[in-house]
Amino acid sequence: MSIAGGVTQALIRGQAGGCECIQIFTKNHRQWAAKPYPPEEIASFRRAQQASAIRMVVAHDSYLVNLGATDGELRKKSIAGLIDELERCEQLGVPLLIAHPGAHVGAGEDAGITNIARALDAAHAACPGYRVRIALEITAGQGSNLGYEFAQVGQIIDRVRENGRLRVCFDTEHAFAAGYDLRTEEGYEQTFSEFDRCIGIELLAAFHINDSAKPLNSRVDRHEHIGQGYLGVEVFRRIVNDPRFAGLPMCLETDPGEDNKGILADLKLLFELRQ
Repeated sequence: MSIAGGVTQALIRGQAGGCECIQIFTKNHRQWAAKPYPPEEIASFRRAQQASAIRMVVAHDSYLVNLGATDGELRKKSIAGLIDELERCEQLGVPLLIAHPGAHVGAGEDAGITNIARALDAAHAACPGYRVRIALEITAGQGSNLGYEFAQVGQIIDRVRENGRLRVCFDTEHAFAAGYDLRTEEGYEQTFSEFDRCIGIELLAAFHINDSAKPLNSRVDRHEHIGQGYLGVEVFRRIVNDPRFAGLPMCLETDPGEDNKGILADLKLLFELRQ
C-alpha cells in the first residue's frame, strides 16, 4: 500500500480494500535520503493501526540497498540505509522488515554470502534491543542476486552473529522462478521440506503471494495476477489453507491497476480460496 500523504494513509487504503495485513515502504524506495518521521506522524500511525482491522503491517526495504556489495560507497550506503529502515520500523511498531539478501555483482557467491552476513551484523550492532526483525526474502536468482536457493539463505543465517534476530519471507514467484515447482502436491511438500531442512520452517515469518509471468526455473522476477500465470490457482489454495502458515502475513505484489482494481481482484480470489 502506498504511503503517499504519510504512512497513516497506507492503513486507510488497506482498510478500504478489506486487507487483513499490508506491506509498506517506510520511505521513498528509490531514494537514499528521507526526512525523519515527525512525532505526530508516528503517533497517528500507531493510533490508526490500533483502531483498524489490519492485524499486521510489514515493511519492505529500499530497492537501492545491496547488502552483498563489495564497493565501498555502495556498501556504506546500503548498510546505513538498512539501519535507517530498521529505525523507522521500530518507531512505527512494525515487526518485520523484509529485505532482499543482495547481489554479489561478480565477487562470487561465497564472497557475496559473507558480505551479506557482515552487513546484517553491522545493522544488528547499530540497533541493539530492537524488536523489529529482518526477514530475508528468497529471490528468483536474477542476475547475481543471492538467496535463490534455500541453502544459500541458510548459509547467510549461519554466518550472522545474532541470527536469532533473523526471519525469512517466502515469495511464491521467486521460488518458482528459482526452480522450486510448487504446482503439484508432491512438489509443494518437497519444497517446504527442503526449506525446513536448509533454513527451518519456524523461521518462515511472511509470504509474498504472486503468480509468475515466466515459466519454472526462468530465474526471472516477473509477477503475475493470481491464476493468470504459470503457477495457477491451486498452489495458492494450498498456501492459504496450510495450518503451518496460519496467522502469517501474506501480501500481494501484483500490478495494482487503476484504483487498485487489479490487486483487489487478486485479494478477493485469495479470500474465496480460504476454507
